[in-house]
Amino acid sequence: MTDRSARGFVRRLEAHRSAEELKKIQRYFKSGQGEYGEGDVFMGVRMGQVFALAKEFIDMPPSEVEKLLESRIHEVRAGGLSIMDKQARRKKTPESRRKELYDLYMKRHDRINNWDLVDVSAQFVVGGYLFDKPRDVLYRLARSKNMWKRRTAIVSTAYFIRQGDLDDTFRIAEMLLTDRQDLIHKAVGGWLRAAGTVDRPRMLAFLDKHASSMPRVTLRYAIEHLDKAQREHYMSQKRVD
Repeated sequence: MTDRSARGFVRRLEAHRSAEELKKIQRYFKSGQGEYGEGDVFMGVRMGQVFALAKEFIDMPPSEVEKLLESRIHEVRAGGLSIMDKQARRKKTPESRRKELYDLYMKRHDRINNWDLVDVSAQFVVGGYLFDKPRDVLYRLARSKNMWKRRTAIVSTAYFIRQGDLDDTFRIAEMLLTDRQDLIHKAVGGWLRAAGTVDRPRMLAFLDKHASSMPRVTLRYAIEHLDKAQREHYMSQKRVD
């Protein structure tokens, strides 16, 4: 592929628009099952198709990706972040490009205003870049008033978990236990569960300390892979929210 432009990507994406898919998306969010940022507009393209197209445009330069992030259309921004993710995952991507991707993510976090946009990109674009560097920025994000930045803080640690490095996951999870947002509760619980697949005793020790006070949904997500007796034990510790 020679066309690596944002305009070319959007043109290709528009060819996959579907009135039926748009209705599905609108029903999904009208029912309250999804939570998206204000001002989001949907084109009506399946995410599978968005990600497949992102793979074709994997060599798009960051300057063009930023143009995708500026779009109000959700699928366009998702495509841009998927391109960033695929570049960050690719072994041949040089460190200089990884830094560009990380810098772009941080600079344009205002355009990353939905849970799926964080989840499709933070692990490798942010976590992968920071793995061998100071991680103070994640703690600043965890203290942010912006919920999507807080979600980035915990989701980014997925890369560390893959390497068996769990310290930041548990520390940031502890910071976010008093968060008021459901989408943060779910992320924290999910990442505690993932950390537990690497070090079950450490995850159980965390639950022993916090199960009684953590949000119910966080606890449910965290204990999902435990056996029935363990799940019942920790749920019995939970005080009424």
